[in-house]
Amino acid sequence: MTRNNCKQENPADSSLPASPSAPSLIDTHCHIEMKEFDQDREEVLARSRAAGIELLITIGSDLDGTLKGVDMADQYEGIYCSVGIHPHDAKDFTDDTYRLLKDLTKKTKVVAIGETGLDYHYDHSPRDVQRRVFEQHLALAGETGLPMIIHSREADDDILRLVRASGISNGVFHCFSGDMAMAEQVMAMGFYISLAGPVTFKKTRGLHEVAQNIPDDYLLMETDAPYLAPEPFRGKRNEPAYLVHTAQRIAELRGISLQDVSRITTLNARRLLNIGPLPDRGEIAYQIRDSLYLNITNRCTNRCSFCVKFHSDYVKGHRLRLSHEPSEEELIKEIGDPARYKEIVFCGYGEPLQRLETVKNLARWVTSRRGHVRINTNGHANLIHRRNIVPELKGIVDSISVSLDAQDKDTYNRICSPAYPDAYDAVLGFIREVKDSVPDVQVTVVNMPEVDIARCREIAEKLGVKFRVRELDVVG
Repeated sequence: MTRNNCKQENPADSSLPASPSAPSLIDTHCHIEMKEFDQDREEVLARSRAAGIELLITIGSDLDGTLKGVDMADQYEGIYCSVGIHPHDAKDFTDDTYRLLKDLTKKTKVVAIGETGLDYHYDHSPRDVQRRVFEQHLALAGETGLPMIIHSREADDDILRLVRASGISNGVFHCFSGDMAMAEQVMAMGFYISLAGPVTFKKTRGLHEVAQNIPDDYLLMETDAPYLAPEPFRGKRNEPAYLVHTAQRIAELRGISLQDVSRITTLNARRLLNIGPLPDRGEIAYQIRDSLYLNITNRCTNRCSFCVKFHSDYVKGHRLRLSHEPSEEELIKEIGDPARYKEIVFCGYGEPLQRLETVKNLARWVTSRRGHVRINTNGHANLIHRRNIVPELKGIVDSISVSLDAQDKDTYNRICSPAYPDAYDAVLGFIREVKDSVPDVQVTVVNMPEVDIARCREIAEKLGVKFRVRELDVVG
């Protein structure tokens, strides 16, 4: 997926100051410039700040709204804008419109092109005109390098065809209403998927599936205010403060916390729209749900084709690629009181048992303070250290998860590219040994075409350990 660096001219502190206890969210698509907010716009913005809305992107949909949005972005520190013409108004698009939009993109706080696209539900503009104007917006995105904000309603085939033909791979399908098959095609082209209030509705089960299954790296949120208010405000005027309700529902569907959703989507919005700073260093301890994960090395003895580290520096919005391997003192400082967490997990971007002594020392420290220790490992530790290290884990590790990853040696070597020729046999041997030293042992595999899940499950059953299937591209 194409990603750009942040614009240096956008100030790092250009945000609406949020309440200290509120999650930090970005409403990537609202229409705060519309007449529906003329009577109480300042109050609406105040409520958004109190709800933790860090930034708002007010979206151009006709020429008047685009110009108002640009003016509003100039006026307010925490508001950015896009420029574009909605398919409803495509019939009014002229060469002068194109030139004006292009001139507006030179403004610092214009961060995207759109919303634009196709709407075959209402057909307020002829379909051939919609397609022509959409192509012109795609051309403008190509000229300027700005991401696209795409509206698609009952026009998926034409939208996908035109985007593919344009070569544009940078943008978002806003207020996504398609199914998982459509989502897969959108993501394959490099586009984000933005979910809005309808994901909170009980009967939108297709959206629930999308919210559950799209990878973190493709997820955005929006209100589309004043439209499409989420539950419990359905049918009323929507506003940016209500984004929290959409975020909470997405968190429930994905089985993560509101803070996790906030961190993931805020990072994605900053990356897509080039707004504000990105994390500049790898985290050595990071929380997901109620567990604390320790990131102690980038080094690994596998080069798995499915590993997140080969296409992203981030997991659940945490930057994990390390600039140095942290000391025990650094890690202890980051942990604080281990009893605050469900478990302390040795994981991160490498194989934690590469640093066996550090793991053992920290595990002893955690258990002495009423904490619980889990290790996620590729099972190569005995090969790495040229001895059976399993007895050294007894009494200091509560659970261990071993990546089995394949049903046989040939498949394992093909998808994991291990540094050791006999790694697969060593993994099986490690599992046999560790189940006698660690109370809770499970093996995992990634659900991908090369992996025979049923055979892997049989292997786990014969070894007498738990078995779990990890979904491809779903990490953390």
